[in-house]
Amino acid sequence: MALSNIILLSQIVGNVFAAILSFCIHVPLANHSQAFGGHCLLFTTGVWREDNGLFEAAWASRFYCNFPIVCAVFLTLISCFQAYRLTQLAIKHEEQSFLSLFLGVFFGIINCVLTLCSAIIITLGFIVWCSNMTQRFPSCEIAAGQNITKEEEHVNTSYFYIEMGTSQFGAWGSFATCVGLLVMALLKLINDHQMRNIKVSMYLERQRLMNEDAFRDSAAEGTSTPPMQTPSRDIFRNANNAATGGVPND
Repeated sequence: MALSNIILLSQIVGNVFAAILSFCIHVPLANHSQAFGGHCLLFTTGVWREDNGLFEAAWASRFYCNFPIVCAVFLTLISCFQAYRLTQLAIKHEEQSFLSLFLGVFFGIINCVLTLCSAIIITLGFIVWCSNMTQRFPSCEIAAGQNITKEEEHVNTSYFYIEMGTSQFGAWGSFATCVGLLVMALLKLINDHQMRNIKVSMYLERQRLMNEDAFRDSAAEGTSTPPMQTPSRDIFRNANNAATGGVPND
């Protein structure tokens, strides 16, 4: 029980951290899209014009910014819901059902996949952009705040390096947190399955011992009346009731 409480508390804290880290993804990316006039710098390529020294960008699809934003919002909703639900279970001292544990593992896998894809997209996309910036500037960070595009494109580069760095941190941090939450959800699911098997085994063993005692008593009294046997289907039905917390039909 102590281990279960520790895991439950760790899940609550982990979901809170995941919700906080998800804000580090979609807030900077949303601000970046607004500052760049609706464009997304991830995977954007282009050439530096020699006549005016400006960067002629071939803007990449907005999907590369929108996908991490949507994933981060989804992670925020799931993490907040999980944190609230687990907190209520801890306050009421209730045990999670098998379906609830299974759904926790299922959503944990989805969160891991989505955050990993978001982290890879942001990291690789930013590398492509910075490779273009370093053709003109010593480092990508120095390019922040410079007028590198035409004025009609309405691109403000003042904070793109900080925004992309924050979104990378949030994405990889969220992925690490989701992996930890998935491991804890799997541990709880495996522990619940083992406890159910133990309860079933204990109930079946109790029925076997009761039948053996009844047979010995009948043999000692010299009666020919066989001990009352519980049908197999009744044994397994009562064992399942015992495993799920129901009342056995003795």
